Amino acid sequence: MSSLSKPGQDPIMYRTGAAARLAGLPVETLRVWERRYSLSDAQRSERGQRLYSAEQVARLSLLKQLVDQGHSIGVLAGLSREQLQSMLGLNGQAPSTAAIPVRVMLVGGALARRIAAMGRDASGLDVRGHCASLDQVPQLPRDAGAEVLVAELSELDDTAVPLVVAAREEAGVAAVVVLYRFCPSATIRALRAQGCLVARIPADLGELGLLCRSALGGQRMQVPEQGMPAVAPRRFDEDMLETITAAGNRLACECPRHLSDLLMMVGSFERYSIQCASRNPDDAALHAQLALAAGRSRVLLEDAMEKLAIAEGLPLPNRWS
Repeated sequence: MSSLSKPGQDPIMYRTGAAARLAGLPVETLRVWERRYSLSDAQRSERGQRLYSAEQVARLSLLKQLVDQGHSIGVLAGLSREQLQSMLGLNGQAPSTAAIPVRVMLVGGALARRIAAMGRDASGLDVRGHCASLDQVPQLPRDAGAEVLVAELSELDDTAVPLVVAAREEAGVAAVVVLYRFCPSATIRALRAQGCLVARIPADLGELGLLCRSALGGQRMQVPEQGMPAVAPRRFDEDMLETITAAGNRLACECPRHLSDLLMMVGSFERYSIQCASRNPDDAALHAQLALAAGRSRVLLEDAMEKLAIAEGLPLPNRWS
């Protein structure tokens, strides 16, 4: 279980993995922040595991947003939650959008029943339609105004990837959340490369609304051309990479500079391959594949750069704008 509680008595407490997921942080980054900056006075379970309250998770989320805007974690770590909210222009209040349910379409009969039993206020979800399986998504109303497609697929394998991509297009949503119990890591990577938020089925369905908001906060996918799979747009332009390199010069580690160089090179080759495909119709398919391979490599390198920058307190572009 990702959270522990005693009904009617103790507040829900989140273990490190669940707290990081809800705050939008890689678990490794949260552990580095805790070790270097003692971010919170997290409690310990009987087995010595860190336990975070909802308030502590909210503070971690504020820190993540501010670091994404370019602030140094070393400076932010000593600030109160109210000061962090003020920096984000929240004036000591929680974001107003937090109270607005996310409009979703659901795939999975059991999931729909559990959310219906919770009610909209408790789940934070406004269900606009539901079906039992991915192949039934075309039967759902496309004009229902749903923002997120949530699919509960207990046992996932690589055959689900094209089905999820097709379901996203049919539903016309901005984001997809895929929940699983058992899944090969290669399939998880493939779904994430397609822009999906992939997570284990949470023990507390109250987390699902936060997962949906996190998915909406991420980058939008580009529309693929000529039937090619979609690749996420660039998160780091060359100006930002140069800024990260300059900020990283104060570190003993040269990884920011090396990773920036790799991203510039891979991104350049990706754009070159796209241009080649348009100039040479006979080789269009080959160059489209080259561009796709470069794009997927770029996405992996950008994920690595984001983790490195967060861990080292380097500036990052605002991915949520």
